[in-house]
Amino acid sequence: MTRESESGLPIEPVYGPDTLDGWDPAAKLGEPGAYPFTRGVYPSMYTGRPWTMRQYAGFGTATESNARYKQLIANGTTGLSVAFDLPTQMGHDSDADIASGEVGKVGVAIDSIDDMRVLFGGIPLGDVSTSMTINAPAALLLLMYQLVAEEQGVPARQLTGTIQNDVLKEYIARGTYIFPPGPSLRLTADIFRYCRAEIPKWNTISISGYHMAEAGASPAQEIAFTLADGIEYVRTAVAAGMDVDDFAPRLSFFFVARTTLLEEVAKFRAARRIWAKVMKEEFGARNPKSMMLRFHTQTAGVQLTAQQPEVNLVRVAVQGLAAVLGGTQSLHTNSFDEAIALPTDKSARLALRTQQVLAYETDVTATVDPFAGSYVVESMTDDVEAAAVELMLRIEDMGGAVSAIEQGFQKNEIERSAYRVALETDSAERVVVGVNRFQLDEEEPYEPLRVDPAIEAQQAARLARLRAERDQGAVDTALVALRRAAEGTDNVLYPMKDALRARATVGEVCGALREVWGTYVPSDAF
Repeated sequence: MTRESESGLPIEPVYGPDTLDGWDPAAKLGEPGAYPFTRGVYPSMYTGRPWTMRQYAGFGTATESNARYKQLIANGTTGLSVAFDLPTQMGHDSDADIASGEVGKVGVAIDSIDDMRVLFGGIPLGDVSTSMTINAPAALLLLMYQLVAEEQGVPARQLTGTIQNDVLKEYIARGTYIFPPGPSLRLTADIFRYCRAEIPKWNTISISGYHMAEAGASPAQEIAFTLADGIEYVRTAVAAGMDVDDFAPRLSFFFVARTTLLEEVAKFRAARRIWAKVMKEEFGARNPKSMMLRFHTQTAGVQLTAQQPEVNLVRVAVQGLAAVLGGTQSLHTNSFDEAIALPTDKSARLALRTQQVLAYETDVTATVDPFAGSYVVESMTDDVEAAAVELMLRIEDMGGAVSAIEQGFQKNEIERSAYRVALETDSAERVVVGVNRFQLDEEEPYEPLRVDPAIEAQQAARLARLRAERDQGAVDTALVALRRAAEGTDNVLYPMKDALRARATVGEVCGALREVWGTYVPSDAF
């Protein structure tokens, strides 16, 4: 009996040479570290060193998150990854009416450079790589990070890390947008230019499929919609006068890793191959680094369950293994209790230990692309590639990613996929251990980590103190310059940096841009 994959593609019960008609392994795969990078972006992959172990963390105040980062570093994490609360992600200050009840809940509250100093206090920014999951206000957080690093004596040219900065997927799946697509893409191009001149080692964007997958996208949809967004960003930068090889080597991607290990490995390999061809054939990239799809992976939060949460340790281990076998450059493994609340110190440490077991107690780092030549994985790679390319061509026929977003194409496709999965789960056709099979009569008690609601008042008090202490005239002058740049064609990051240095808040800077660019209202909101 033939089964179907997450993308609705056939999985044959037996694979052999006859299932790969006309397949020439040498021509199809190439060598690791060589075009089209099916087998990995680097020749040695993990045989030289493991992937970056980058644990995503942030909650409450900057002080609390700083303590968690120091614990993760002490436990062996090799890269920081910052989670911001919803008000910060939406460009609002903690004392804004709209922020009520959300301060510090799903990430750390950052209102100004004062908070950023606390967040990274005692952490040598010249020695760590930091990823920041921030999109619409990505430029602000990057500039605050740069300012704090310079206060530490670390030159901007030495800084390494990533800002997510992928606003297109916010319109599709996540919803933390601020400005309309046009100004948002202009801001992205300004970030590309600024980083090339000022912070050349920084990854300027992490084009994300993770959140689409969490919303219900199949593996084929995840890479198709993500790569289509990537094409839109590249076109925007080229249209702004940038040479593709000047910025493309600093592009990165962000994908999910599910428990369906074989298709996930195939998905990562197919994504690399598609992107390499697009960059070479459509954009004429000459630098091999411009053709490399380098990506971060996070294990699938949507697959974690509140029922029997310890079982999530097993799920995360399998998902992490899928990411490693698929050739990820960095990895975050979710904590087993994230379906209930914020991770505790112990659960965060266990999540990191999962990666360390994969890196140091298994043999998956002993060889490059362990599944190369596997009948099933090579066939599935071809199938996922074909399905993703078909979706990308449909987007092109609609006029590109932004036009397709405005027509609701990606959102509708993801919702259909999510509905199918929900039906399969409800009917137990899709087994979820502890949910629709192998349940317990009574769940064991678990004490989750809770965010202190007093944080909101504490952040409001910090803001009041900041506004009383700062030079308001300098703030006002800087915001005027920012508005003027937004109205014209100058790079907005330079006046934005001046405003943040003068201690303007996130809400004030985003507010100045809202006055010029407006805010995005989705078409289905009417």
